[in-house]
Amino acid sequence: MQFSDIQAQLANGSTCVDTIQSALERAEADTLNCVVRTHAEDALKQAAAIDERREAGDRRPLDGVPMLVKDNLCVEGMVSTCASRMLGQWKAPYTATAVQRLQDAGAVVIGHANMDEFAMGSSNETSAHGPVNNPHDPERIPGGSSGGSAAAVAAGIVPLALGSDTGGSIRQPASLCGCVGLKPTYGRVSRYGLIAVGSSLDQIGPLTNSVSDAALSLQIMAGLDPLDGSSLDMAAEDIQPTTAENLSGLKVGWVPAHNDGSSPAVQAAMAKAREALVAKGAELVEIALPHEQYAVATYYIIATGEASSNLSRFDGVHYGHRSDDVEDLSDVYTHSRSEGFGAEVKRRILLGSYVLSAGYYDAYYKKAMQVRALIMKDFTAAFAQCDMILGPTSPTVAFKRGEKSDPLSMYMSDIYTISANLAGIPALSLPAGSDEAGLPIGVHLQAASRSDGKLLSTALAIEESLA
Repeated sequence: MQFSDIQAQLANGSTCVDTIQSALERAEADTLNCVVRTHAEDALKQAAAIDERREAGDRRPLDGVPMLVKDNLCVEGMVSTCASRMLGQWKAPYTATAVQRLQDAGAVVIGHANMDEFAMGSSNETSAHGPVNNPHDPERIPGGSSGGSAAAVAAGIVPLALGSDTGGSIRQPASLCGCVGLKPTYGRVSRYGLIAVGSSLDQIGPLTNSVSDAALSLQIMAGLDPLDGSSLDMAAEDIQPTTAENLSGLKVGWVPAHNDGSSPAVQAAMAKAREALVAKGAELVEIALPHEQYAVATYYIIATGEASSNLSRFDGVHYGHRSDDVEDLSDVYTHSRSEGFGAEVKRRILLGSYVLSAGYYDAYYKKAMQVRALIMKDFTAAFAQCDMILGPTSPTVAFKRGEKSDPLSMYMSDIYTISANLAGIPALSLPAGSDEAGLPIGVHLQAASRSDGKLLSTALAIEESLA
């Protein structure tokens, strides 16, 4: 399902109320556990208001498009839990800027999507609401942490879902579920209303069934927000591609070493994508990203440090679950956080507190920031040789639940996506076929900072060639 399908239904006499009611029925019938709660009453009221507005001649690009938002995005008056016991039934007092802009364009939030707890995970197995099933094989994971959003789009529940991407959390599940996932340039979309994990890494982005829908979503969400000091003052008009541009003269870089860590099926998909680009007139250029091998270690120092700081507010006093089993203030903190957080969140808080501690800050966090600077320089050097970088999104297809019980092997699931967050550049995953079992494979495109439009145009060309 794409946005154009919704618009066609409206043009043929359907109403927004009809469209939203159908989406709510699909969400209520969800067997993948990708929808954690629906907001039927509010959604239908919004849909009725849109129908009245359209009758008066005011029509907008996303009218009637049903949307799910990840459970870490605030929508005023609605429960947002970050898939954690810590937040329980907390209701947001305001709406995230990205969500509000989509609503102003006509989209309707029908509910919240499942996720890894506090966006910490690569498989959607850490959620307090239970794991999400992959729509292509219920015994397999959908990826994470935006696994619920990706599964809902791939399963046809909604044509648009919002996710957050701190180290690949939009793109990896998009690859494993078979949809398009976009992480914009850092700051391109306001983070206001996103419950923060890694403030220098987090970015909100769309999951859709086509590149053009992702581009339109970004065009609407992008732009300066006075409520987010890190948002970029960039015009949105240069984002939306109208057609796949002629790629003659475009130089696309690829890293031969990526083949070493990818499965044969992923390697075959990469080869097919490279052929599609050459057929469109692009030139392939071999490049190197020498410090990419340190990206996972660097990320898990910086991200855990930032998470430890951001999650300190959930202490049973300021925010979050408050334990009843307490005798003094120390018990409030200790018991509330022990009961409210799951195992993976506790692990990362401990790691983050360690690397930020006085005795180890220079040895770990400071050094990781220095390596981050080297990774950014690698991309600067690479984009001096090419306009775009093509590679795998995930080294494998979706794996079975419980298969990666070792945290380190789980962390390696994001080996190809993490660098884009460290560098702050835009990146996108789009479907590029499947393996012999029919499990989706995604290809990963990365562009220089603020080159979101060029990224989307190139992705559109690949999408058309592989269709």
